[in-house]
Amino acid sequence: MTYGAEVDSERRSCERHITVTEGADVLDGHTGVARQRGTQPRRGPRRIATVSVHTSPLHQPGTGDAGGMNVYIVEVARRLAEANVEVEIFTRATASDLPPVVEMAPGVHVRHVTAGPFEGLAKEELPGQLCAFTAGVLRAEAARPPGFYDLIHSHYWLSGQVGWLAKERWGVPLVHTAHTLAKVKNAQLAAGDRPEPKARVIGEEQVVAEADRLVANTRAEAEDLIASYGADPAGVTVVEPGVDLERFQPPPVGGEVAAKLAARRRLGLAPHGYVVAFVGRIQPLKAPDVLLRAVAALRRRNPRLVDELTVAIVGGPSGTGLDRPTSLIELAASLGITDTVRFLPPQTGDDLAAVYRAADLVAVPSYNETFGLVALEAQACGTPVVAASVGGLVTAVRDGVSGVLVDGHAADDWAAALGTLLTEPRRRAELSRGAVRHASAFSWSRTATGLLTVYREAVSKHWNNLVSGLAADDPTAQPAGAC
Repeated sequence: MTYGAEVDSERRSCERHITVTEGADVLDGHTGVARQRGTQPRRGPRRIATVSVHTSPLHQPGTGDAGGMNVYIVEVARRLAEANVEVEIFTRATASDLPPVVEMAPGVHVRHVTAGPFEGLAKEELPGQLCAFTAGVLRAEAARPPGFYDLIHSHYWLSGQVGWLAKERWGVPLVHTAHTLAKVKNAQLAAGDRPEPKARVIGEEQVVAEADRLVANTRAEAEDLIASYGADPAGVTVVEPGVDLERFQPPPVGGEVAAKLAARRRLGLAPHGYVVAFVGRIQPLKAPDVLLRAVAALRRRNPRLVDELTVAIVGGPSGTGLDRPTSLIELAASLGITDTVRFLPPQTGDDLAAVYRAADLVAVPSYNETFGLVALEAQACGTPVVAASVGGLVTAVRDGVSGVLVDGHAADDWAAALGTLLTEPRRRAELSRGAVRHASAFSWSRTATGLLTVYREAVSKHWNNLVSGLAADDPTAQPAGAC
């Protein structure tokens, strides 16, 4: 049977279900949601299939391909489960000893799909394994009762390709979040960084065209989807990411100094003087080199200030940064600031919160950020942020209220911004208060609520389109329960 014949067969089967007379349980067409005849279908999802091909939510953010997207998937999945929506996350297995399924939290499971060799595959090589990965996803669904998943939410374009095929086979809507866009990234490429390949651009264009709904992290990303990828504005919804406001909290009023000293002791940083922190993957896109060059420029302006300064680089090599994993260490040496810079491995949980509390400022000099979770986490801890005025950072940081946005990446401009704030404690204190207020407006519960609205709308529209299609084939056909 051809693929088209399979779809037609499923559609005819769906029609038979919808036009059955009263008396027994039926399924809502492709979705398979059980309901009593004579009642309207459930319009919200019970169970989500989340697809994250290239990075697992179980991986440590800040190194490899793990970053803000991992945090997003983990936090959203937990909140959805708390709202009685089960989540199953499909991700590629990267070790032979991984169990097939891991319970990440009550109502949230991570399913490891074997696709290609467990180790040694870069993200750029994964398109060649999408067929194997998709086959694993489809097999998992085939072992379930019909209609097990109500909706697919794919993250990043590789996952979107998988979601596109799965939604056609399962007959459910596809919601997609890009997290980064190749055209935008290539337009703001760091010096010496490799542009994203044409294959990715084409893949993103396909996913944008096929997804039922697109979720953008900020208005800027929504505009990029519409202007650069031709997305239908009616199908794009902005749902801002959040921050864990329970973990990332400011110190108690009056206890700021004690909290800062405790955090520095915990991390082995100098108890006195200034600390500027960079948190994230070490790669050209994130631009930690901009911070180091700015510190070197600041040293020429104010050597005494830099003598009291520690720059904490927290993270591990990733992406094109893996080509020269020691490049940042070499750069610090060439700039004569080796004694100023401390390199720390990626931190998690309370240790990450300690990094933010230990710092007087957090620098986010990225060439592009879809949102900028690091900036939001730092502000939630009461630490002002100095960030590049690009992408989602314009939303994540409120310029002049919770931090300072810097136009461009010139070392002198960054040196001026850092030097001004480090030498003005009252201004830093004012920004600290503003940072807490600004971050408090963002929460993962708020994000999950926004996504649930998108999911309900997608499921409802999918059902309505299905009914409309059946009515076009047979004007007398009506779903059970129709007036």
